Amino acid sequence: MLKKKKGTSGNAVQYVTRNQALKKLQLKLSEFRRLCILKGIHPREPKKKPQGQNKTYYHVKDIAYLLHEPLLKKARELYAYEKKVRRARAKKNRDLAARLAARKPSYRLDHLVRERYPSFVDALRDLDDPLTLVHLFAVLPAEKAHGIPAPAVQLARRLALEWQAWVVRSHALRKAFISVKGYYFQAEVQGQAVTWLVPHATSQVLPPDVDYKVMLTFLEFYSTLLQFVNYKLYHSLGLRYPPVLDPKLEQAAVGLEALMQDLASSGSGAAAAAPRQLAAAAAEDAEEGGVNPAAQQRLGSLADKVRELEEEIRGERPRGAAAAAADAQQAGSEDGSASEEEEAAEEEGFEIDSGDEGEDTEEEEEEADSGSDEEEEQAAADDPEDADLAAAGAAAGEASDDEGEQAEEEEEDGQQLAGGAADVDADDDAGVCASLFKGLVFFLGREVPREQLLLIIRAFGGEAGWDGEGSPLAEGDERITHQVVDRPTQGHRFLSREYVQPQWVFDSANFRVLARPPLYAPGKAPPPHLSPFVRGEEEGYVPEYGRQLAALQEAARAARKRRAAAARGGDVFVGEEEEGGEGGAAALTAEEEAEAAEARYAAELAKELKKSGAAAGEESEEEEAAAPAPKKRRVSGEDELQMDEQQMKDIMMTRKARKMYQGLQKSRAAKQARVAALEQRAAALKQ
Repeated sequence: MLKKKKGTSGNAVQYVTRNQALKKLQLKLSEFRRLCILKGIHPREPKKKPQGQNKTYYHVKDIAYLLHEPLLKKARELYAYEKKVRRARAKKNRDLAARLAARKPSYRLDHLVRERYPSFVDALRDLDDPLTLVHLFAVLPAEKAHGIPAPAVQLARRLALEWQAWVVRSHALRKAFISVKGYYFQAEVQGQAVTWLVPHATSQVLPPDVDYKVMLTFLEFYSTLLQFVNYKLYHSLGLRYPPVLDPKLEQAAVGLEALMQDLASSGSGAAAAAPRQLAAAAAEDAEEGGVNPAAQQRLGSLADKVRELEEEIRGERPRGAAAAAADAQQAGSEDGSASEEEEAAEEEGFEIDSGDEGEDTEEEEEEADSGSDEEEEQAAADDPEDADLAAAGAAAGEASDDEGEQAEEEEEDGQQLAGGAADVDADDDAGVCASLFKGLVFFLGREVPREQLLLIIRAFGGEAGWDGEGSPLAEGDERITHQVVDRPTQGHRFLSREYVQPQWVFDSANFRVLARPPLYAPGKAPPPHLSPFVRGEEEGYVPEYGRQLAALQEAARAARKRRAAAARGGDVFVGEEEEGGEGGAAALTAEEEAEAAEARYAAELAKELKKSGAAAGEESEEEEAAAPAPKKRRVSGEDELQMDEQQMKDIMMTRKARKMYQGLQKSRAAKQARVAALEQRAAALKQ
């Protein structure tokens, strides 16, 4: 058997160094880096490095993949063209240099987006970094010293606003969190969770040790990707892309509102576009003489009907005028005698019942009530046992009235916590997010982060105004329910609205409940800002305020369920009554009745366990005080058997599995110790 020559197989053939790749591609290092970023090619780490440990290696197939890239040829053309420009400038031929610079060839990155993301879901899964980088460049200054061009910053700003406008229009926002780095947001787009970071609106200091050319290369590709994604998302809602920015609002630094006005106009225009097109086509056919005039008239009124339906859905109009007139006419035709009596009553001045008869009936009722009271007193004097029963019945009636009032208060409190989503199904998280702030109107102070708060408020169904140009609301508007401020004192206060800090908006949106406004009053230290990205149940430690918010969340959820059950019950009753069936009072189905009975049983069982636990706790304290110190418990035979089985399992494991298992046990113990330390610290702070 012949011996293989060294360097002809294995890692020596499969991997090449960066210098070898540069020689093969005939590129400079900067162009090679740029091409690798655009194509998504990264260095590899082979197990054995044949050329040395301090070299950067690439796979041979990746370099062969770059050899067939059309951008490689375009890069060589651009390099040759730039040499012509430099030569003209060296000869001091400024006119030629200016003409050559103006006619510089361009290129597109559309084919790279289609190559790297074959499906739209793949692009959505990789959207976190593009959105974060675009929002970063949207707040950076355009400086020639660092090579940041102004068009790149303007494009990043426009793409960021387009994304935020779509999130608001589709109500896709789910989480928001304030951190030291900035504002974290998470949206749900076609079943995919997309998270991005928005920096704080402060003066940015650009560090000199950052390679901005590499970041601009990433920005170039990510901008193309975001244009593809925004185009797809906008057309899924029937909106035109790109939206038109209002120049006045953009100059006033309004931001998101400059795009939302165009989206509102484009959405309403798209809704009525189809009926208008049908009406126009019907008119053209009528001129030719091929359409029935009645059909033409119906098509002509279709746009008006669509507009009426849109207004009914938005809640602007109760019902269309034509529909109300038709219902009135139908009711009059079904019951003609009743309408005639009502008309006669109107002619007589609405005097159907005389006042004398009403006075007689009231006197008779008072006499009957006084007579019944005298009879009850006489019966109580005759039989003392009946008197006790009557007193017990009266006490029970008062207790039931108190319970009813308490239930009504809890119901009202739950509806207030649920906000505008009180009528939404509790299991429909998207519906709750879309209407949580519905009916609430916010006014934002000058000192609060306006753009971030606008994103949250508008995405969760609320309305907002601010102190400045382009605001749809003035500060003295009576519709305002909440004013978001971040100053300890205000010059004047409106008694008809709540004054809260910006954290109230974030916490309410994260927990799907309207938090208590007094806890977020201006000048007061707000509660701890809990991250929605970290679940306390999984970490093992839940802060006290987290438990309070969870209780409020459960109360709001219960209120939504009760409203949904009442709505379903009303629908069933009406349906059975229209059909003429019997037993219309049975509004709930058998499954819902079983669930309700199970919930009542669980509540009663919890109360009994609580009472028994309190009693048992008192007895155990007395026994512990009287009993001597416990002796050391001996290890039973079953415990020894379990310990032996665990040791046998450890012996049968492989070394890799055993180390992994031990690492899991150590991490679990460390987490438990951390939770215990946090609980001790919380208890010390309470004291």
